[in-house]
This record gives sequence, structure tokens and C-alpha cells, in this order.
Amino acid sequence: MQTQVLIIGAGATGTGIFRDLALRGVECMLIEQRDVNAGASGGNHGLLHSGARYVSTDPHSANECKVEGDIIKEFAPHCIENTGGLFVAVKGDDEEYINQFPINCEKAGVPCREVSPEEALELEPNLNPDVIAAYEVEDASIDPFKLSLENVADAEAHGGVYKRYMKLLGFKKEGGKITGARVVNTRTGKESVIEAEQYVNATGAWAANVAEMAGANIRMTYAKGSLLVTLSRLNHRVINRLRPPGDGDILVPGGTVSVLGTTSVRVEDLDNVAPSIDEINRNIDQGAQMVPVLDTCRYVRAYAGVRPLVQLGDASSDRAASRGYALLSHEEENLENFITITGGKLTTYRLMAERCADLVCNRLKVDAPCLTRGTVLPDYVQTEWAEPSILTKREWMRRHNSEDYLLCECEIVPKSAVDTILDSFGEGEKPGIQAVGLRSRVGKGSCQGAFCGARIAAHMYDRDLFKGNEGVESMRDFLSKRWKGQRPILWDAQFNQAELKEALYFGLLNLEMD
Repeated sequence: MQTQVLIIGAGATGTGIFRDLALRGVECMLIEQRDVNAGASGGNHGLLHSGARYVSTDPHSANECKVEGDIIKEFAPHCIENTGGLFVAVKGDDEEYINQFPINCEKAGVPCREVSPEEALELEPNLNPDVIAAYEVEDASIDPFKLSLENVADAEAHGGVYKRYMKLLGFKKEGGKITGARVVNTRTGKESVIEAEQYVNATGAWAANVAEMAGANIRMTYAKGSLLVTLSRLNHRVINRLRPPGDGDILVPGGTVSVLGTTSVRVEDLDNVAPSIDEINRNIDQGAQMVPVLDTCRYVRAYAGVRPLVQLGDASSDRAASRGYALLSHEEENLENFITITGGKLTTYRLMAERCADLVCNRLKVDAPCLTRGTVLPDYVQTEWAEPSILTKREWMRRHNSEDYLLCECEIVPKSAVDTILDSFGEGEKPGIQAVGLRSRVGKGSCQGAFCGARIAAHMYDRDLFKGNEGVESMRDFLSKRWKGQRPILWDAQFNQAELKEALYFGLLNLEMD
């Protein structure tokens, strides 16, 4: 396989670079060991930052968030719910920090408006009645999966090639030049070499590992953040605690749920990241000081992501680390066609992609400007079902053909939606249930895959997409990932739900989870 540019890593930044280069007319290929947003891009709040969170610790990043957030709202409005946000303080919070907040916002160019505690409670009735200060900001909610999937779809529409399940094994080199990337298809076991003129390392937390394969050295700091998903939506706007960043201080509404987080725990093992019970308890304890109902509401899942941080100053404090990004040319390490882009955050993914694509085009001597700032990201049909449905089950059945039955009742995902997703895969690709779940709301409701897992497996057998034991193994993979998120929040109703799932899959199908 040959291409001008090989991009490694299909997170938000990698898919952003993919689209940026494709729009410039550059031949490019994107490879991913698993699938879209398998790392930090799929393990975050889904918060499009106004920049206000960083005005006290990192004003430069705060301003970047403000500027880029406005741009994304313009070119990808279908991926965003423009909720607005509140920063609120409760009794006992640092009054000096509270008083300095609007001053820091003004210095960083981040708009904020002071609102009275009474107005804040009218806007968000679930807030703690002991609110002592509140400011309105321009935060929003963003769907990171839909955003990345749309970037991939648009890049492919402009000639880009996306290869999922493609694991990097190493590089072939001649002097200071990489001549090929050795890869293996994790589904078939087939090894091959991809030859490119430029190689882009956009693997997020794994950037240091990939750089080492190329003979480069990157010093990285890794911070795990754990989050919880509520059964129902608790807030209209993003709610932030008006204090220095800490555990359980952001509640982000997204579709029909709210997401609470996040912790910051230093980790070394990137392949075994999961939320701990201690982190879950800390998030709830701290979050409930801001929104008391968080102490008693039902949670359906927890998850964790790893932040690749660019460390400045005190290396012992992950909270103090810059949320800025690093673009490394590696020329000082005698590598002339290898680039690393890492760090940053979801809100600044487009800017990171632009800067990286500029460097790539400069090396290729391609004189083509960045178009992502002003080119609307189309809403592709294959990503339609990544959004929560606004219909109830009864409304769906009344409005649609009875033969188009629901495969996922919790999230209203019909057979036709699953077929659309399955048909979007190329010839020779073998999607599993997890790939369907990534591109839809399948498995994200209260049952966490208890019913839809078996239904979709049966449907894929009916379509001859599974043979022999393949469907059983696909169910095991799908349900194991859902179970990983359920384990730390097993109490009350969600414990009963997990027991039902165990009875269905272990009791009836003898399908034991990892």
C-alpha cells in the first residue's frame, strides 16, 4: 500500500488531520488499531469548552478554547448542543478565587456574565440552594463520536482511505528517513507494509510508544480521568464548580443523560484503564455538593480515559499541567518525514489538525490552504444514529413500518439503522456488534446491552455476517466492554439490571464475561 501521508491514530486529532489533508487534495490514509475514538477522544465529558475552566491555570489554552469553540459551533452545529454553562460556588468555596474569576476571564478573552444565586437556581433547579456565586459562560455539549465519524466520512468523500483494525508493528528506515510502516490486520492476521512520504503520529497517549518505534524520544505524563453517566438528564446547561479544578466538578448534559467527572490519577499502564470504586465515590461526593441529586440518582455506567499531558513546571501535579498541545517535527532526532502531534483537548482538535497539516504540506511542498475553518462538515447518513432519539418506543412504532422493528428499545435503534451502519463498511471488512455500538446508541441505555446485544447478533447471523462462533465472540467483546463500565456502579436498580444480564447471557448462553 502506498500513499502520500500516513496518519496513525483515529481519535479526534487524527480524524481532523485526515479531513484537513483530504480537503487540501493531499492523498492520505488513516489507520487505527481498533476503531474511531478508541482512546481519550472516546473517554471524555463531551464538553466543548468556553475556556473558562482554564482562565486561572492556563490562560493561553483558555483563549484557544474560546476561539476554536466558536469555529466548531459554526462548521459542525449538528454535532453540538449549544447548552451554555454555569460556574457556581457553594458555601465554603474560596472567595478569593471566586472574586478573581471574572477578572481572569476578561484577561483571557473568555466572556462571562455574573448571575445572582436566585437566577442560577431558576436556570438550574437541581443546583444546591446554598449557591453563593454564579457566572454564565459559553460552554456547550459535543458528541465526540459523531464528530470523529463525520470527519472520517468527509475525508473519505474527498479521496481519503481509512483502515480500521490495523495495528502498527514498527517502521522500516533508511538513514533519517522512514520508508515504510509495518502493520498487521488484527482481524485476519495479515501483515503488510504501507509506504508514505510523510508519517503522522496522532496516537494520543500512545504517542511516545509510536515515536520510540521510529527512533524518537517523547517524555509523556499520563492522567486517568473517570466519569459517570446518569440514567436521565439532570441539567440543561453545563455546570462547573467555581473553584480550582478538582474531582467531580463538572456535570455535562448530553442528549438524554448527564455526565459527571472527572478525577485525575497518574497512571503508567495505558492498556488497562478502568474507573475505580474510590474514584466513583469521590466524583459523587464532590458533585453532590454542587448538585445534591447526584447523591441519590441512578447511574448506568462509568468509564475512564487517559489524558496525554504536556507537562510544564511542577511535574507532580497533573491538574497544573498545560492543556496545550505539542507539535514535534523530530528533525533534531534526524527524522525527516515523521511528525508527532499530542496533548491538547477535544475543543482544540481542529487547530491541532490545521497546524500539523500545515507542517505536512510544507514538507510535501503542497501550496494549499487549510479549509476546515470555513467549510461546513456535512451530516452523513451513516452517522445519523449516533445521536439520541427524540421518540418514545410507542411513537416509533406508530410512525414507522412495523417490519422495521427495534433492535435496541432503550435508545430507539431500529433494524434499518443497524443495516445502514453495517452497509457502510467496505468489502472484506468484518464489523462486530461493538462497531455498531460505536456508530449508534446501541448498548448505551439502562440495560447496557442486555437485550440489544443478542438481538443484533441474531440479525447479523440472518444477514450471513457471522459464521459459526463469530457472533458469540462478538457478543462477548461487546458485553465485556459494557460490563467494564458497570462494575464500579453496581448498587440499587443498576445492580438488578446487571443480574438480569448475567442470567440472560451466562444462564442461557453460557457466555461468561471477562
